[in-house]
Amino acid sequence: MPLDLFPTPECVHWGFFDGTLPPVAEIASGDVVTIHTVSGGTEDLPPDGRGMTVRPEHRRILAAVEPGPGPHIMTGPIAVRGAEPGDALRVEILEVSLRDDWGFNLIRPGAGALPDLAPGGGRIHLPIDRARGVIQMPWGLEIPARPFFGVIGTAPPPADGQLTSIVPGAFGGNIDNKELTAGAVLHLPVWTAGALLSVGDGHAAQGDGEVCLTAVETGLTGRFRVELVKGAGLAGPWAETADHVITMGFDPDLDEAARIALRAMIALISGRTALSAEEAYRLCSVAADLRVTQLVNRHKGIHALLPRWALHGAS
Repeated sequence: MPLDLFPTPECVHWGFFDGTLPPVAEIASGDVVTIHTVSGGTEDLPPDGRGMTVRPEHRRILAAVEPGPGPHIMTGPIAVRGAEPGDALRVEILEVSLRDDWGFNLIRPGAGALPDLAPGGGRIHLPIDRARGVIQMPWGLEIPARPFFGVIGTAPPPADGQLTSIVPGAFGGNIDNKELTAGAVLHLPVWTAGALLSVGDGHAAQGDGEVCLTAVETGLTGRFRVELVKGAGLAGPWAETADHVITMGFDPDLDEAARIALRAMIALISGRTALSAEEAYRLCSVAADLRVTQLVNRHKGIHALLPRWALHGAS
């Protein structure tokens, strides 16, 4: 029977990744799992009387689970039977749907891409019309929903200890890449036995950069097919969509994040074609797009997108 994992106090961890965290469930390679998530601490909940519904399990989590160093409430971790360090998970995102009828957007003083722009900061709550797939902004604009999970990650090596969920890394985590919608496939390195996959940080909509600190944070439901790839030897996450292959770079310095993403794309091209590294570099310059994933997670993100057609005729 496919796994249907709900966010309860027993099935979430809040604000951290840890390779020693025991799994809440186990699946086999190729299994399809449905994962439900919640987003937001107590201070992020909408006030009563605003017509926005806070789920009872969300309140139970806030009352029972100890917050970690990051803000993300993640459902999991899920162990994948037979996964060992050096393997990879192929996570096919089959479906992502809006779960809650509200979301929030936060500006925190001193944070974001322009930390001095709004010294008072503040949080706004945004109604979500799930039937129509739109988010209502306070000034009347309707934003089309394009839901995705900001956090999808395996566990880091146990020797790394507990890591904040804020900073993305070689295990994935807080990637905040809006291309990871339904239909995308995310490839994640395995760093510990069982892989320990966790999902959270639902976004109803986000622009590249996530510049003010958050997107439209909300609860989502996702359906995933998780396959184990033995001996993949990935150094970091990469992704693919129907139209593109995508490599990623994370670093405190945005230029270095771009170099990491670009080197990863050159390696991907060279591994799939007969092109040399120099030729792949030229191909990136004329056909690939480097985009700012996010500017707000301490380690900034760049993702490189190469159209699939650019790999044709290069074998």
